[in-house]
Amino acid sequence: MSATIAISAAEVNRLRQVTGAGMMDCKKSLVEAEGNFDKAIEILRKKGQKVAASRAEREAKEGVVLAKTSADGKKGILLSVNSETDFVARNEEFAAFAETVSTLALEKFPADVDALKALSYNGTLSVNDKLTELVGKIGEKLEVSRYETINAEKVVAYNHPGNKLATIVGFTKNVSDDVARNIAMQVAAMSPVSLDKSDVPQSFIDSELEVGRELARKEGKPENMIEKIAQGKLSKFYAESTLLNQEYIRDGKQTVSQYLASVDKDLKVTGFKRIALG
Repeated sequence: MSATIAISAAEVNRLRQVTGAGMMDCKKSLVEAEGNFDKAIEILRKKGQKVAASRAEREAKEGVVLAKTSADGKKGILLSVNSETDFVARNEEFAAFAETVSTLALEKFPADVDALKALSYNGTLSVNDKLTELVGKIGEKLEVSRYETINAEKVVAYNHPGNKLATIVGFTKNVSDDVARNIAMQVAAMSPVSLDKSDVPQSFIDSELEVGRELARKEGKPENMIEKIAQGKLSKFYAESTLLNQEYIRDGKQTVSQYLASVDKDLKVTGFKRIALG
């Protein structure tokens, strides 16, 4: 019976406008739905769900990372939307989806990635439903994989060229854009694991100490020197991996903490987030 249904170009175009699916997929769905518009949307959605299920075990390590701040500079979001291939990451529709979701995230400021995916994308679909729909159209595993936020007196966003790496950093005061960007670029370049020594997880500390002890023993160091050597390795870890204790990339003669103090003795970093693909 469905084969006898006449589907107009206007109906196909309307479905395409609503779903973003290809012309042929829209026409096939309308034929299968016997012209029922809502049923055709559901058919397209189920196609996306089937593709998503079939690609679930695939790795999605490509995509885009986007950082944005609010107009008043007090809120920042960081978002990673992933694809299987770089080819899809450069697809205009994929890029438009990522851009829309990042704008939505900044506007609504949801608590976590699950809350973000539950938001309305266009009044009829949620972000997650739109993602599933896009999976059906593109044919790859796609994910909204990570989402981070910062609230502070001043928040800066840094998007590295190519959109594979981005950072957001919060400050206690409304510092100049140049200074804020310098710190955001420091986070991008040096990938610190925490803000200061006191913020390093105990598991990291224990691991560094144990590695230091094992290395010293393998090198035949005296047993009474083992702990001192391990503590030295931990100090090196702090200097390399905590933001405030790192060498400032624009002036290796001072740490990031010293650089901030040279700008304003009361200026502090409240936190940072960094996402890189791969």
